[in-house]
Amino acid sequence: MSSHEHQLDPTFYRSPGEAIAAPSERLAYVVAYDRDAAVSDALTVVDTDPDSPDFGQVVGWSDLPTFGDELHHFGWNACSSAFAHAGHRTSGLRRRYLLLPGLRSSNIHVFDTHPDPRRPRLSRTVTAAELAAAAGYSRPHTLHCGPDGIYLSCLGAANGGDGPGGIAVLDHDTFDVVRAWETDRGPQHLAYDAWWHLNQNTLITSEWGTPAMIENGLDPELLLANRYGHALHFWDLAEGRHVQRVDLGAQHQMVLELRPSHDPGATWGFVGVVVSTEDLSASVWRWHREDGNWQAEKVITIPAEPAPAERLPPALQPFGAVPPLVTDINLAVDDRFLYVSCWGTGELKQYDVGDPARPREVGSVRLGGITGRVAHPSEPAEPLSGGPQMVEVSRDGRRVYATNSLYGAWDDQFYPDGVGGWMAKFDTDPDAGGGLAVDERFFPHGEDFRGLRVHQVRLEGGDASSDSYCFP
Repeated sequence: MSSHEHQLDPTFYRSPGEAIAAPSERLAYVVAYDRDAAVSDALTVVDTDPDSPDFGQVVGWSDLPTFGDELHHFGWNACSSAFAHAGHRTSGLRRRYLLLPGLRSSNIHVFDTHPDPRRPRLSRTVTAAELAAAAGYSRPHTLHCGPDGIYLSCLGAANGGDGPGGIAVLDHDTFDVVRAWETDRGPQHLAYDAWWHLNQNTLITSEWGTPAMIENGLDPELLLANRYGHALHFWDLAEGRHVQRVDLGAQHQMVLELRPSHDPGATWGFVGVVVSTEDLSASVWRWHREDGNWQAEKVITIPAEPAPAERLPPALQPFGAVPPLVTDINLAVDDRFLYVSCWGTGELKQYDVGDPARPREVGSVRLGGITGRVAHPSEPAEPLSGGPQMVEVSRDGRRVYATNSLYGAWDDQFYPDGVGGWMAKFDTDPDAGGGLAVDERFFPHGEDFRGLRVHQVRLEGGDASSDSYCFP
């Protein structure tokens, strides 16, 4: 390793194996938001050290200076992709700042986790006007630290209501919005997630809907007309140029979380589909490159579960069933286990994907759910609302964290009596072939989060969905 690389942050890992062998996380950062916009959203810090007297408790709290942001996804300013940086100063780059996009406000709040990681401090706010003026986008959603900047996927155009959505590039150091990433977007109009195969010069994007299609909840007419996103897009990463569109079929509505293989030499990954308009099932698809072209095939189907109409929210009563609603998936750093959150039924599923073309279910646990309301074992008399939604996996693959809120307006449709706010931890043993168990000691919820709803989790030192690796 060169002396230059020695100066990099020790939480930048050359390979997946190095990330797996690194010290375990002791803290989790969790974003919390107020659906009514009456109080500020917040960046919270949860103790994840099992030997700590504060294990499972909220130990840090940083309020935003604004109201109504609706914090959703967020991420680090820098990560292991630093090893791929070309022409950018990397010796002083650190996994230090967390960028928190406001999905409703289009503001981006930047918090500094140094010098005290339990007390992040607001460093800067990038306003909606800056994002619109420099990149032409609004409704920032997901971000990844990339080779020439921070890539921020956005759902809407500058006017906020429609598309096309796309990717804004932010400067690593100043967090200024530099430009829109795309130079030739081809047929891409709807946006959602963006991630890449760094060593293959390939970026992938998925599709949800424009802000007008989602901000007031799921629109049944649009859904039944198959108007939400149902395709993957493949791009030339260096040029920002659209290369190929792969349509999964119009009935496969809302193509969301992208989880590319962590092995930098591989060219496959998984994406989750929320619902099929044919039978309310959900699915997971594998993309891969073959003979120079990108292809995708369905490798997991999860059926809807019949339920009495009186136990269903109004939006589902005509169907007499609970759709799984796969709203997040996560791939372990060793690329062996895939986790699938079924927010509708309250189930978290674990699949062995050692053969990615043939996933095999090896674990399952339920908390909450539209009809099940399965309680946490630490609170057996307390029926839970929501279900495992955002799911994050530790670098060593032994701990899985989940939160229960999807998106404010959608929470209200599917859990009209209230979704609450909770976070759970699940343990698994990769050496034993998987299996999931709820950690009874870990259950921050309700007033622990001051009544706010919680969404994504980021782990100290990186996690399974934060980093891209450059060496096998």
